[in-house]
Amino acid sequence: MPSIIYKNSIETIGKLVPGKLQPLWNHPAGPQTIFFWAPVFKWGLVLAGLGDLQRPAEKISISQSTAGLIWTRYSLAITPKNWSLFSVNVFVAFTAIYQIARAIKYQKEQSSLQIASELSN
Repeated sequence: MPSIIYKNSIETIGKLVPGKLQPLWNHPAGPQTIFFWAPVFKWGLVLAGLGDLQRPAEKISISQSTAGLIWTRYSLAITPKNWSLFSVNVFVAFTAIYQIARAIKYQKEQSSLQIASELSN
């Protein structure tokens, strides 16, 4: 039942799409597919990542941030190539790299402080 509703909705909406946008509408990674909508919703992760830039460095998970880097490569390995997914994954990767750098810097600072503390005792 839901697939019939979806199919009829897409056909109705497709008639309203202007001619210039028909190539995008009919693209294998266009708005009729999950290949389009997944990246659209994934932009929420970019916004969350930007919000996390204010998070204290001691609360950043390096392993979790590293996972974002993996998906950038995956978006070009699938068929059809999903450039929209790739672009959102690049932004996720940039925020992840920045967070990883902050976490590593914090860990080095804490290590240096600990060593200095031990030497002064």
